[in-house]
Amino acid sequence: MSWEIVIGLETHVQLSTKSKIFSGSSTAFGAAPNTQANLVDMALPGSLPVMNREAVAKAISFGLAIGAEVAPLSIFARKHYFYPDNPKNYQTSQYELPVVVGGKLSFFVGEEEKTINLTRAHLEEDAGKSLHEDYTGPLGELSSGIDLNRAGTPLLEIVSEPEIRSAAEAVAYARALHGLVVWLGICDGNMQEGSFRIDANVSVRPKGSDKFGTRTEIKNVNSFRFLERAILFEARRQIELIEDGGEVVQETRLYDETKDETRSMRSKEDAHDYRYFPCPDLPPLVISADWKAKVQNDMPELPAARRERYENDFALPAYHAAQLTLNRPTSDYFEQVVEAAGKENAKTAANWVMGEVMANLNRDELEITQAPVNPAQLAKLFTRINDNTISNKIARDVFQAMWAGENGADVDAIIEAKGLKQISDTGAISKMIDDVLVANPAIVDEYRSGKEKAFNSLVGQVMKAAKGKANPAQVNELLKQKLS
Repeated sequence: MSWEIVIGLETHVQLSTKSKIFSGSSTAFGAAPNTQANLVDMALPGSLPVMNREAVAKAISFGLAIGAEVAPLSIFARKHYFYPDNPKNYQTSQYELPVVVGGKLSFFVGEEEKTINLTRAHLEEDAGKSLHEDYTGPLGELSSGIDLNRAGTPLLEIVSEPEIRSAAEAVAYARALHGLVVWLGICDGNMQEGSFRIDANVSVRPKGSDKFGTRTEIKNVNSFRFLERAILFEARRQIELIEDGGEVVQETRLYDETKDETRSMRSKEDAHDYRYFPCPDLPPLVISADWKAKVQNDMPELPAARRERYENDFALPAYHAAQLTLNRPTSDYFEQVVEAAGKENAKTAANWVMGEVMANLNRDELEITQAPVNPAQLAKLFTRINDNTISNKIARDVFQAMWAGENGADVDAIIEAKGLKQISDTGAISKMIDDVLVANPAIVDEYRSGKEKAFNSLVGQVMKAAKGKANPAQVNELLKQKLS
């Protein structure tokens, strides 16, 4: 039987506010346990929550960015469940009336553009954290502790429709969502610190069926690579289980990256299990048209708008424009290169940023803000290509020297020191061509008998004789003249 994977993602985005969603406690990462939790966070009797206005503003900006409805009135609810690191035994969240409804997110999977609809995005508080140390107490018991520093940290939970059909699509969606929230400045995007966590709802069904299978939820994945591997494993597990005559059980599972497998954590609750009811301590959240307009006015140029500008102003293909706007630092770097090199070099800039720059960043595990070659230096390299001082091939050697910091990463100094200046002297190139033709009569005969590939072979021989420094255009022109 041929199977189809059905995936919906729930993403917990930690909003980058200085204080928690309902209290004035700090949200700074890395403090000693329980030093950033006050009466409200610990749910002590008599303490009351107060809504963080900045958290709401960040939710509004997200809703506007995805073309969603920002609800003029939304309600906070109590979601009841017991976790040892949840002191209230309920989570203050939103249920029936969330702050953001609908919207969509577009992204590329390879060179194919996809659009996924979003169900909702709602505000809620995070729970604390259980710490399990490698230590046994006086009676031999396992030592565990509760850190409430994270309790009350503001989250925006973003829920997609179950429209994703492969692990690759899920990763592309997650990357695009990550890039957007960081671009907007509503989240720092630090996955290692838990600022961006993904729950994947995975089910399988026979291809062509319109009925959903039983889903499982893979909880708290904080790596794009692990997200892909977890989905692939879980889909395979479900297919094998069904084909062996078993049934998929609705449950929450964890992904073990060491064993590359998911394992059962607990049975999956439905909404009625949480006994939602409106939070009596918080009034309805009212968002005025003026507030939305102010947030809209303060928002940066969005990735979609910048993509469109790149396609229209720079004549970039849609795929290139999308790749260059996946994250704001890359887009800003590209724009600075174009500003320094001129609009006429935009396509060259796009190719170099997506090619050489990204390849070197990935190899050295650097962010683009740490790139040893700055936009002005890269633009100067284009100038030396355009004025025929160096060829495109030699430019890549120069770039590597710039990346390594040789000669102060100065283009001209590197060209001079390495003797890389392109040979453009017609007489010198003509002499090299004559020598190659004399040395390769068989290839010359092949070309004259109609084998066009022989021409490329002769060009390669000339460039080899010139140690790659001959002007390729001149080599091609003179060689054709001599062969004719």
